[in-house]
Amino acid sequence: GEDTLYVAYYGSAEVGCHLFLNWPVPKNLLDLFVEFRINMNGFNPHGGFSLLGALSSFGVGHMAPTVKESMRDLAMQEGDYTEDEKVALLEYCEEDVLSLEMLYSKMSPLIDLERALLRGRYMSSCAQVERNGIPLDSSLHKRLNSHWDEIKSELILEVDQSFGVYDDNVFKTANFMDYLQRKKINWPLLDSGNPMMDDETFSVMSLSHPEIIPLKELRSTLSKMRLKDLSIGEDGRNRTLLSAFRSRTGRNQPSSSKFIFGASSWLRGLVKPEEGMSLAYIDWSQQEYGIAAALSGDENMLKAYLSGDPYLAFAIQAGQAPEGATKNSHKRIRDQFKAAVLAVQYGMGAESLALRIGESKARGRELLQMHRNAYPVFWRWSDAAVDKAMIEGKLQSVFGWKINVSKDSNPRSLRNFPMQANGAEMMRLAMILMTRNSIRVLAPVHDAFLIESETDSLEESIERAKGHMRHASSIVLDGFELDSDAEVFSYPERFGSPGPESFFKKVIGILEQIEGASKECAQLPRGQGRRVHPSYSFIRESV
Repeated sequence: GEDTLYVAYYGSAEVGCHLFLNWPVPKNLLDLFVEFRINMNGFNPHGGFSLLGALSSFGVGHMAPTVKESMRDLAMQEGDYTEDEKVALLEYCEEDVLSLEMLYSKMSPLIDLERALLRGRYMSSCAQVERNGIPLDSSLHKRLNSHWDEIKSELILEVDQSFGVYDDNVFKTANFMDYLQRKKINWPLLDSGNPMMDDETFSVMSLSHPEIIPLKELRSTLSKMRLKDLSIGEDGRNRTLLSAFRSRTGRNQPSSSKFIFGASSWLRGLVKPEEGMSLAYIDWSQQEYGIAAALSGDENMLKAYLSGDPYLAFAIQAGQAPEGATKNSHKRIRDQFKAAVLAVQYGMGAESLALRIGESKARGRELLQMHRNAYPVFWRWSDAAVDKAMIEGKLQSVFGWKINVSKDSNPRSLRNFPMQANGAEMMRLAMILMTRNSIRVLAPVHDAFLIESETDSLEESIERAKGHMRHASSIVLDGFELDSDAEVFSYPERFGSPGPESFFKKVIGILEQIEGASKECAQLPRGQGRRVHPSYSFIRESV
């Protein structure tokens, strides 16, 4: 009821239980996990951010971690419980409740209740979204999973034809360096002289050298992805914990292996609406740029955002493109100025920017200086945010999401914090508004939402969702509204509508050839041509 305070620790679990049992959702949820996370954000509390970690930090006695772990295992086991086990589980739950009551009494003086209840509403929204799930082509997923080892081997054979960097299915650094030299690609190096091989470097370099995108996708697919880990229910829907408030900026951090939008991007082709249904992917237009312009009050930045193309507007303001320039007429200039804007948002230096655009370090410095000249009000605001963080030891968003600053804090991260943290606030408000107004949200994805609707009423759902997103941005940015765009996928389309040259289509083509060769082989008389090998090409040869 309205006069009841419902206290929990990671409340989306409790609300998920309410939804499953068809109980009313608590009106006023106070989540002590979120409030503990805010107070300790930027630090590493002994015991982490679990309930036991919070109890330890506030000097509240609790059960031993090993006991809690064994009781959790007991709670999750399948089958019937003995009478003794039932009693033990009830006592375990009761101890958690009593511990939480003591923790609340310790924490309550530190809690801004009005804002805390807003965060609690978001945890309730997360429970609803987690329950909705994302529709996947589960039959295709099963087919991929059953032939995954063969597919990976064939992917290497097919993709590596253009690169020659794999040897016996193993990525060889020496071969990659030979490729870079042949193609005259200036790749960032480690102190050892070897090329930097992290995902971020590959992502950045693929912007200026799109020919390496297939190699980037291949490495990501081979190194990270385990298809069997993707969480899919019996109804073919992907459900996983959104892990709200887990990042330092307050954004969600769902499992990259269980969440379809955390896996390799090509795998999103598995997302497919059910018959009669449609999906819409609605994202804010240049959200972080709009936040920076509005909060800093830089009139030039605001004009650039409102132009609809802030990157080209920046080039025009800097005198590098004429009035009336378009994406087509000045594509190269626009790409460079877009890279400069993103470099500023993520705290990149001149060298990183130069690599991103495939130009000299001097050109990188020049672009960054032009940004300072064009937007001096923004830069004073950004510099002041870093100074404030260092002097006061903390920095916070409009609605109070805080990060604590230590001597080890990265100034680049602090400079980016206002955009990221307020972007997260905006996401939370929009999702609360949407879930409370009967819009079926399936997932928040950084600065976008995936929603589901009957195809006949999709247009209305999109307009209502966009309205809530505008309203949320207006609340965070004191009246300034951010635009949003929508991509629509109606049954039987797949998410992203993968083109014939896409990595998804490449994988499906290999799968179909493997299945075709296996089927032919299975039809041969026993003892003829049946050989087991990880690559379908050898099955085909046998046939």
